[in-house]
Amino acid sequence: MSANTSNSPRQLDAVIVGAGFAGLYMLQKLRSEGLNARVLEAGEGVGGTWYWNRYPGARCDIPSFQYSYQFDEKLEQEWEWKERYAPQPEILEYANHIVDRFNLAPHIQLKTKVAEAVFSEEENRWSITTTGGERFRAAYCVMATGCLSAANDPEFPGKDSFAGETYHTGRWPHEGVDFSGKRVGIIGTGSSAIQSIPHIAEQAEHLYVFQRTPNYSVPARNESLDKDFIADIKSRYPEYRAFTRDQLIAWDVEMNEKTAAELTPAELRTECERRWELGGLYFYGTFADMLLDQDSNDVVAEFVREKIREKIDDPVVADALTPTSVFGCKRVCADTGYFETFNRSNVSLIDIKDSPIDEILPNGLRVGEASYEFDALIYATGFDAMTGALDRIDIRGKKGLSLKEKWLAGPRTYLGLATANFPNLFIVSGPGSPSVLTNMITSIEQHVEFISDCIGYMKAKNLSRIEASLDAEDDWVDHVNEVAGSSLLLGCNSWYLGANVPGKPRVFMPYLGFPPYVEKCESVAAEGYSGFQLS
Repeated sequence: MSANTSNSPRQLDAVIVGAGFAGLYMLQKLRSEGLNARVLEAGEGVGGTWYWNRYPGARCDIPSFQYSYQFDEKLEQEWEWKERYAPQPEILEYANHIVDRFNLAPHIQLKTKVAEAVFSEEENRWSITTTGGERFRAAYCVMATGCLSAANDPEFPGKDSFAGETYHTGRWPHEGVDFSGKRVGIIGTGSSAIQSIPHIAEQAEHLYVFQRTPNYSVPARNESLDKDFIADIKSRYPEYRAFTRDQLIAWDVEMNEKTAAELTPAELRTECERRWELGGLYFYGTFADMLLDQDSNDVVAEFVREKIREKIDDPVVADALTPTSVFGCKRVCADTGYFETFNRSNVSLIDIKDSPIDEILPNGLRVGEASYEFDALIYATGFDAMTGALDRIDIRGKKGLSLKEKWLAGPRTYLGLATANFPNLFIVSGPGSPSVLTNMITSIEQHVEFISDCIGYMKAKNLSRIEASLDAEDDWVDHVNEVAGSSLLLGCNSWYLGANVPGKPRVFMPYLGFPPYVEKCESVAAEGYSGFQLS
């Protein structure tokens, strides 16, 4: 995993940016096809989001036996997950196991941040330059930069004046943090806050939680995996994987085939109670039409609101923590003791929806007339999702067009995989793909295999350039918007829309429906990559 010390550009078939699960599989796939590929990774280790997000309580919200690669049956059989929902250290250990098992390390360059990627129309090659001045030239550039990898850093007046310790959940110190005896402020109540707040509250002398918007969260009900359960899954992994790939969001949420209207009030209640006891994100499968019909959604939303209120002693705090939006228009969170934490005497909730943070002070922050003093400040403010990591690289296609400039009014792609005027550039889990509305690893594998097959097709046909056509891109963007508009996913200001980043265009970025997306990709490939211009 060493750097190139020569001043001349390193010649490659493909450069892959990012060493998360997308970059690792992309590398394994291209290397197995005989291509000279290299991964460039900004961090000091592999794992992507699981390398950076080490905050207390960081854990996957998809069952570990589903949140794992399925491209290698031997790998599935030899790796054994310990818990129903794997914690960050275990997932990072898995990522490093992948590197060792497939001998990927010699082709991964760590501590290497890409500054720019420029396409040469004359040579049909990408020139990639790092912040350290290293240069690479490759026929293909694959952006495996991740959907949730660019931390969102909101600008508050006086932000730099804070004299205490400052942290961001997306850039947590690898050695961990001890908040014992300290007053702590945390801004945000999204997924990373919901997972970390119970742990921080157990240490801190006092924890101040600053909330703009309450979120739905359901009990994770995490537990150690039973040996018999593991044996059962491993005995039928191929058929189980096929079943999960056929689900709307590419993982098994025990989807109810009935709509809410087909059930009696007693049956509605029984099904909601069953989901509550199941825990985790099984609520996505409560009714067949939960994300499509407002009445159906209201049944689930009100049930979860009722459960939230039951957990909190103070009715004023309970009201503040109870969301009113569409259930599922933001990713539902899974927690362990989150709402109960607000019953602790050392935890204070400060609602900043109507009275936002005015300024950060050297010893705390001010909201209106009230000031709050603390020793450490945590920004649990999420990510510049889907496009943020790409925006932070100067990517230039034909005629010097920058990707940031092209996407100024919102991202535009064909299948979330490519974008017009940027030949030989592929994006894994890009805007316009199912990505964050699915089991990410399943989506990643499908994307990587499509890209690998496409490059193989190009090689077999002796072709050197592939580019999404503008017409295909326009049609796909319209289709993504049409599908989103037919659902309830536009029912709140979510990071799916970029609403958490000031000034970011409000465009719904992911595509709802994994199986129809896969069918579309398969038909595109079968038709000689229809919608792409090949030369």
